[in-house]
Amino acid sequence: MTNVVKISVRNLVEYVFRSGSIESGFRTATSMTEGTKAHQKIQKTYNEDDQKEVYVQAEIPFEHIVIHVDGRCDGVLIQQDGAVIIDEIKSTSHSLEEITADTHPVHWAQAIFYGYIYAGDHNLDEVTIQLTYVQVKTEEQEQFQQKMTYTELEAYVQDVIKQYAPYAITRLQHKTQRDKSSHALEFPFANYRNGQRKLAGAVYKTIVEKKDIFAKASTGIGKTISTIFPAVKAIGEGHLDRIFYLTAKTITRTTAEEAFRLLIESGLDIKVVTITAKEKVCFQEEINCSKEFCPFADGYYDRINQAVLDILENEKLMSRTVIETYAAKHRVCPFEFSLDLAYAADAVICDYNYIFDPRVSLKRLFEQQKKQTVLLIDEAHNLVDRGRDMYSSELYKSSFLQLKREFKGKNEGIANTAKLVNDHLLAVKKREEFLDKELDETIVGLLETFIVEAEVELARNDDANQLLLDTYFAAQAFVKISKLYDERFITYVEVFQSEVRMKLFCLDPSQLIQKMSKGYRSKIFFSATLTPADYYKNLLGGSTEDYVISIPSPFIRENAEVIIQPMSTKYHDRNRTMGAMVKFFATVLEERKGNFLVFFPSYNYMRAVYEEFVTYAPKVKTILQETGMSEEEREEFLGVFQSEQDERILGFAVLGGIFSEGVDLVGDRLQGVIIVGVGLPQIGFERDIIKDYFQTTGRNGFDYAYVYPGMNKVLQAGGRLIRSEADTGTIVLVDDRFLHQKYQALLPYEWQQYKIGTVE
Repeated sequence: MTNVVKISVRNLVEYVFRSGSIESGFRTATSMTEGTKAHQKIQKTYNEDDQKEVYVQAEIPFEHIVIHVDGRCDGVLIQQDGAVIIDEIKSTSHSLEEITADTHPVHWAQAIFYGYIYAGDHNLDEVTIQLTYVQVKTEEQEQFQQKMTYTELEAYVQDVIKQYAPYAITRLQHKTQRDKSSHALEFPFANYRNGQRKLAGAVYKTIVEKKDIFAKASTGIGKTISTIFPAVKAIGEGHLDRIFYLTAKTITRTTAEEAFRLLIESGLDIKVVTITAKEKVCFQEEINCSKEFCPFADGYYDRINQAVLDILENEKLMSRTVIETYAAKHRVCPFEFSLDLAYAADAVICDYNYIFDPRVSLKRLFEQQKKQTVLLIDEAHNLVDRGRDMYSSELYKSSFLQLKREFKGKNEGIANTAKLVNDHLLAVKKREEFLDKELDETIVGLLETFIVEAEVELARNDDANQLLLDTYFAAQAFVKISKLYDERFITYVEVFQSEVRMKLFCLDPSQLIQKMSKGYRSKIFFSATLTPADYYKNLLGGSTEDYVISIPSPFIRENAEVIIQPMSTKYHDRNRTMGAMVKFFATVLEERKGNFLVFFPSYNYMRAVYEEFVTYAPKVKTILQETGMSEEEREEFLGVFQSEQDERILGFAVLGGIFSEGVDLVGDRLQGVIIVGVGLPQIGFERDIIKDYFQTTGRNGFDYAYVYPGMNKVLQAGGRLIRSEADTGTIVLVDDRFLHQKYQALLPYEWQQYKIGTVE
């Protein structure tokens, strides 16, 4: 049926009844930790005839549409006289004295819906609706009841449906138009580039067959449109309902927006939302999400439904600037607004973490929705290290020591639990072994106790102590990651002076990436640099059933002149070879026209060569990448590279940095790239742990920890040069290791026709 809207009872009643303000930066996590235990504890007290976790569903007609609702009722209690009580359990860290029968209309609405569906299914004339509140720390309970006839239940449900209907009808009408327009949509260009049709076809086949694919598609193929277009066509054919376009960098989000804009201009009716980080879109000078400080948080839920309806009725491509415009108009927080829109959109452009990070992910996406959703994972090579970061967590002893001192005499619960954590880390400091494959269960237990105390304090105090808030979040993240801990993790401790840092370090993120993305119809991992394929399949949670495709560059090899300059860039040789390197740069520039970018493995090395070069060739105009550049400074750096200017530019940048990926300097804005070194990450404690781990699993640990990540940076940097059929230029690889077989095997086909440079 095309006029059916499916929604969970909880989502429906939250839409209709949500009101009030965004809470401050603190949001209780007890519903996920202690809250689950509280539910289970109450359910264990049920009688033998009582039922728990009862699944209910119903189709409720309203005018010309049908609302299909479902959910799980916490308890159905059968009394001795045959009467039925529908029990809805809610846990809270607030004092039960703050809760009255009228405090949470949304809780009543959820329970009444369950009561209505259950009574209808069992021909009951009346049921008792019961809310059971549990204080997670004290385990005290408070119950509220109201007896309702089936007629009263039905009238209540119909009234709620009536309030939800305008939004449901808007979404249903749009879905009809979206499916029709995506079915009729044609590829937005007159011709496919070489390899482009093959990539698009592979993506479509993968989605239809509910598979995953790892696609290495060289720069210039047009990967963005080649993945988005077949996904949109799959919507038109009824295979999909939603697209997530996941990126690691802001600049690739812009490329995805442009691809959707092109399809919309070609006739596609689709709702696309871009989620931008809170710190970038916040309207306030300082991020403080409490209603006292932020007028966009104050009363947010009273205004949000109208804001969502307004933007959905008037906009298709909801970029950052569009969302900010409507957020200002309706006085709602632009960040929270974008999250609410994400659940209504057909396509969402956002960072990896909204799907893969267990601490951030869009949790209101239910399994049924996931089955109709594809994940388009752009620049997927970045997900390996991002995955390690997402699934790792750390603690600092100093935070707990300071909390112990600050709260002594004010809140003994916090002071004592912080002291226990501090004392444990102090004991850890005295150990001789700072690497442990086993999880420290003691610290996890101490943190769980601290979290409960902190939640009580934070819940009752609007003017939250910032140190407590930060430490609470750190403890919460640590406990959450500890639940994921297995043989792919290691715990390590670092001591510097009186500080102790304990880290749960994820060595292999593959299983967790797979777990967090489980249930989605298809995952499309794509990048110009998924080399070697097995390495990325292994670390991104791939399986033997996944498709793998490699599409070479659509441009002729002659477009790029490739030079390998055999010169040592190893750390102990750098001072010795620096003078010759600078002369070589000058020679390359003398013999060729245009702007060049030269990439280095570190800032220190880059600055040292830069200083030597400007002394040797003072007439060449240079520009240097600085650490921590703002978006405006990045734009200024790239803006210097222009076509047909009188002075050529030599830019100095860092491999793996902001200018070596996702940057488009088309035409003769850039005519040469010089890459110094094979990109190996700096030898360090964590990299060596990764190396040792993979060595024990039967793989080449050095390659997994150093060679493959390093060469990926090299390939990405080289990919800045040839961006279109008309682009030509020079790629120079400065390092004698580029002539070794291991590194040669990782060079793309179009770079293997090289000449060897000479140096004095």
